[in-house]
Amino acid sequence: MVDTPAPGTQTLARGLAIIRAVADGADDLRTVVERTGLGRSTAHRLAQLLVTEGYLRSRRDGYTLGPTLIELGFQALHGNPLPVVARPVLEELSAQLHDTLHLAVRDGDSVLYLDKLPGTRGAEMRSRIGHRMPLTRTGVGMALLLDSEPQWPALYQAEAPTAPDQVHPQDLDAFLARMRTYAESGVAMDLEDNEPGIRCVAAPVRDATGSIAGAISVSATRPYMPAARMRGLTTVIGRAAQRISATLGHREP
Repeated sequence: MVDTPAPGTQTLARGLAIIRAVADGADDLRTVVERTGLGRSTAHRLAQLLVTEGYLRSRRDGYTLGPTLIELGFQALHGNPLPVVARPVLEELSAQLHDTLHLAVRDGDSVLYLDKLPGTRGAEMRSRIGHRMPLTRTGVGMALLLDSEPQWPALYQAEAPTAPDQVHPQDLDAFLARMRTYAESGVAMDLEDNEPGIRCVAAPVRDATGSIAGAISVSATRPYMPAARMRGLTTVIGRAAQRISATLGHREP
């Protein structure tokens, strides 16, 4: 027996597709139509409804995300205990290290940043709260994957960059060897895999079941993150992650 879609499901899906398109940079009706495949009149009608409800904001030259999404986003963020319990630890680390701190979770096949404390030296990182990045090219992403070895090859191959200015391990075997080392130590490193000149050290945060619930990282430009300092930071970040994990009910064996 085939399930019959609930009334309004198609309309809801179309409205969500418009929101996603605007979030991805479709800032005028023509681009929204191209990205969603909807007819112009349908897209315009749904976009106007989304503006009325506050999910989009209408501008002279098109659309941006609206205040309702900001409100719901903050409610979703604060409904997750991880950012709340991690914040004091991240603030201590920020005062101690003066580098950029991140808190992130895995969302599907990408990293989703939940918190960021910018550093006070070096270049500003392009990451931001709510931003998504590849799992296998970021320190927090690799930390989030430490318990997921069967998934490493497929994720790596799906996310392998094509841009010539991106630094990345040369082959799958090199990446897998790195990940096995990180899984053994419990700490991962971004060796300019995502942004040239940016390095980071990351560690997973575990919940009461022992599962990885998130990850934290410290990031800095190469002059502030030489190899010797990265090795020293593995203990600092590992212990900070353990403190957050303990607050979530995790107990080290």
